[in-house]
Amino acid sequence: MNASSNTVTYVADPNVRIGHVHLKVADLPRSLRFYSGVLGLQVMQRYGEGAVFLSAGGYHHHIALNTWESLGGSPPPAGTTGLYHTAILYPTRAALATALRRLLAAKIPLQGAADHGVSESLYLNDPDENGVELYCDKPKETWPRNPAGQLEMYTRRLDLHALLSEAPEGSELQTGPRDL
Repeated sequence: MNASSNTVTYVADPNVRIGHVHLKVADLPRSLRFYSGVLGLQVMQRYGEGAVFLSAGGYHHHIALNTWESLGGSPPPAGTTGLYHTAILYPTRAALATALRRLLAAKIPLQGAADHGVSESLYLNDPDENGVELYCDKPKETWPRNPAGQLEMYTRRLDLHALLSEAPEGSELQTGPRDL
């Protein structure tokens, strides 16, 4: 119970996770070239001509793409509400470095790159101008905290050259989209 408002405060189960994101896109093949061809997500299922479900590691889907209400549509104008970005968590810094190498090889521009103290992030847009964050977490024991022990994230420049140096050789884009 919160003493100041006399209301019960609900706290979600600590094992709750964001399961997947479902995006409206204008051109399904174009979006597949990005999400499957560049980012390497595997097509798990097609749903007619209007939707596809993609994942990493065989999960049923992390990202779904559809054109049900958006075929040939345009991105929402700036200054409107909606999804800010989809964040894709990479398991290691080397895996994030591989993703960066593939983005550069595909000539996909970065909108930004940051060290947040708790994570390192690359920011870009997908072909429909949906924001995408590719990131990896830092070890929890290294997260910045203030003297009271509270989390104190920040935004600082991410050294992309140092990140790229961790990508394994041969991780650049060499083939077209997978599973098309």
